[in-house]
Formats: sequence, C-alpha cells, structure tokens
Amino acid sequence: MAKQEFTYEQILTDLRKKNYSPVYFLMGEESYYIDYISDFIQRNVLAEAEKEFDQTILYGKDVDIVTVINAAKRYPMMASHQVLIIKEAQLIKEWDNLIHYLSNPLKSTILVFCYKYGTPDKRKKWVQEISKVGVVYESVKLRDYEIGAWITKYCKSKNVGIDDKAVAMLSEFLGTDLSKLVNELEKLVLTKTADIQRITPELVEKNIGISKDFNVFELQAALINKDVLKANRIIRYFSENKKSNPLVLVLAQLFKFFSDLMLYHYLPDKNQSAVASELKINPYFVKDYQKAAQSFGAWKTMNIISFIRETDARYKGIDNPSTDEADLMKELIFKILH
Repeated sequence: MAKQEFTYEQILTDLRKKNYSPVYFLMGEESYYIDYISDFIQRNVLAEAEKEFDQTILYGKDVDIVTVINAAKRYPMMASHQVLIIKEAQLIKEWDNLIHYLSNPLKSTILVFCYKYGTPDKRKKWVQEISKVGVVYESVKLRDYEIGAWITKYCKSKNVGIDDKAVAMLSEFLGTDLSKLVNELEKLVLTKTADIQRITPELVEKNIGISKDFNVFELQAALINKDVLKANRIIRYFSENKKSNPLVLVLAQLFKFFSDLMLYHYLPDKNQSAVASELKINPYFVKDYQKAAQSFGAWKTMNIISFIRETDARYKGIDNPSTDEADLMKELIFKILH
C-alpha cells in the first residue's frame, strides 16, 4: 500500500475536524508551514485550562529521543489528549530509538516534531514507520517564479485584491521567505482603510518602504524602453540607498531577466500563455519580454548577459582595483543601452 502524501490544507482540515494523528513529523526548508501547523495545534487542540497540565513544549537542543519517548508515554491528566511539541527537532540525535515507540504509539498523545531547514534521510526505517502511523509533511521552499501566484492567492484568502506591480515589488524586495511575506501582507491588510479593496503599489510604498518608482522592476522597464534618464536616476537612487538595494541582488535580477529574454528569442511559440509557461512567469509580464525583444536582439541580449557577469566579477574584486558600485552600475547601464 502506497503511503499517503499529506498537504498543508488537508492537515489543517483534519485538525479543525479534530481528526488527530498520534504523530506529526513536519519537515522541510520552508519554515512557515511547519510553524503554522504546529502553532495551530498548540493553540487549538486543548482548552486553556488543560494546557497547563497536558501541553508540553520541548526543544531539540535540550533533549534526546529517549526523553521525548518517555514524555510521549505519559497519559493526559485533565484532557482527552496530551500535546507534546518538539521544536528544533533537527538537532535531536539517535532517531532510530523512536522505532520502538512508533510500533505502538499512545493514542492519547499528539506528538509533533518540527524538523526545520532540511529533511532526514527518507529511507530511514523510523521515517517510514512514522508515515505508517502518523502524518509526514514536507514544507518545500517556493521557487522565485512561484512567489507571485502565492502572494495573489494569499491576498485572495484575505478577501483583498492586489495589483500585479505590487506583487512584483513585494516578491522582488522580500524574496521567497514566506514568513516575511506574510508579516508584510498582514501589515498591508490591517493598515488599509475599509474602502480600499486592493493592495496597490502606492500602498506598498507607504507602508513597507519599497519605492514604487526606484526598484529593479522599474529599472528593467527603463532599460526595455531605452529611457536613459530614468535608468540613471534609478541607479543613482540605488547607490544612495545601498542597504535596501544591494548591488548583488540588482545584478541577480537583471541577469535572470536577460537570461529569460534570451530564451524568449528562441521560443517557437510566442503567444502569452506559452511564454508564461516556458519562462515560469506571470502572464501579465509577458508583454515586457515582447517589448524587450524589440529593443534587444538575440545577439545584443547575449552581450548584455556577458556585461552583467563581468560587472558581478568586478564587484567581487576581480580585475577591479578601485571602481566603486555606483560607477560599475553606470558602466553597465551604458553598455546595455548603447
């Protein structure tokens, strides 16, 4: 019988229905879902009066697996279940000893392991035994191209719309860290007035401090339109605000854009849906590649990618004894636009 793969939504649905498993093993690179599920269990399984006696939080750095097993074997005192949550479980050693407990886990114990920033060897017998008696969930880090859709979906769950440019600003500034994204999105939802139904670039700029006019997204637009004045204004702003616009991130974003543009040049099918699928981007941004392809042919695009690589190397000190960040960017923009 194939083991069941649990989704985040399914686990929460079962928890809300009070369909509890004796063991939850929450693992993976993305900590947001691990924290959300364990926090939900911590907040909702027991009543407040029951938590003092029947809810225990332990940390992997302070315990071994034998200690965890002994705690899991304790019967609840005031409630129908005891909740035992092990945070930082990735720091625990000698997991093989868990097999003995898994052969007959206590039904009145809800044992939750929070194994962050990675996964154990899934071929290990103890991992396979958990999947037989409980819930194993891997929280996978989202890729860059998945963040935009995730932001839009999250806003929809809060009954709020969001502009595509606002999505681009947030994903560019905050990256793939879902915990940071949620914090900032919650801030936007809470600070907007009741009459505002959408998160706009202006709202992002006002409440999060991301400039709607001076960011990599706008720099790309200036380059696509061959707007020399705007491009130079933006890179001047970057040089004056290095902390919020580090050169290494600016170069990484430009490199990705022009690498994708090179792929676009050789796509056999250039309609919107095909391009969005091949480049793994929001269909809204396909028009940027269509216009960029008119501004930069395939040969020029290939040269631009080389210019960006050269700038990155010089920024890291290779063949560059003295040129500072601002001048490096000025040179790069000049080469791109001429």
